[in-house]
Amino acid sequence: MPFDTGRPEMTAEEFRLLRDFVYGHCGILVRDDMKYVMQRRLWPRLEALGLTDFSAYYRYLRFDAQRRAELETAIEALTTHETYFFREPRQLKAFSEELLPQLERRNARTKRLRVWSAGCSSGEEAYTVAMLLKDSGRFEGWDVEVHGTDISRRVLAAARQGEYGPSALRATPPDKVARYFVHVGPNRVRVRDDIRAWVSFGHHNLQDPDTALHISRPDVVFCRNVLIYFDTPARQRVLRLIYDKLVPGGHLLLGHSENLINLSADFELVHLRSDLVYRKPELGGGGSP
Repeated sequence: MPFDTGRPEMTAEEFRLLRDFVYGHCGILVRDDMKYVMQRRLWPRLEALGLTDFSAYYRYLRFDAQRRAELETAIEALTTHETYFFREPRQLKAFSEELLPQLERRNARTKRLRVWSAGCSSGEEAYTVAMLLKDSGRFEGWDVEVHGTDISRRVLAAARQGEYGPSALRATPPDKVARYFVHVGPNRVRVRDDIRAWVSFGHHNLQDPDTALHISRPDVVFCRNVLIYFDTPARQRVLRLIYDKLVPGGHLLLGHSENLINLSADFELVHLRSDLVYRKPELGGGGSP
């Protein structure tokens, strides 16, 4: 039944079909109380494609020749990419002051360091990590890579561009803005080239291990405020993927509102002075979820 706006209303059956289809592709769970949100965010797609209702949109996602590109567009519309530089400073302090000295000693022979920013959105977290590595002064001359991945190609394009406005910098100390950014326009800055040289980005669906083949085995994984998009089985798949990728003794850093209770027994909980982090046991111990 159309609204007086002329836009079609999503039926309960259309919501169920679209919700299950999105979940099957990428594990993102659209809760039952988000039917109106899904409807509002997908209306522009129906208009762009000239479709009259959500049943037609579901068929387009299933069968049209352009279905893969459209599914990525739909997922971008349904997810939020809210992030900013130097988010959750207590955890970043633990990373800088406690984990980085460990990594310097641990990898001294190879002089190689890999950090994975999983679900990196528009790149603020990956660049923040690179800035902290540079601040430490420990890894000059090393083979360093911070690799950011996301399911959205749109935000990855923004990450590669590396240009940001005031909102992304709202928690960035002024000395870091002066040191690591160059002004490129009114209220617009770009990450300095020597930081960008340590950072790369790639497309990856956290629910599809095959798309993780290009990711080098990391010493540290940042996967912060990403698990909130998934239900329990999908979270367990993500954690299993991260566990398999991490080097033995590697660390996993989650968002402060996230933990592994009832999700995974594979990781050890490590109490640092500034924060709690998770670690893959050195000898690969721990049980599966």
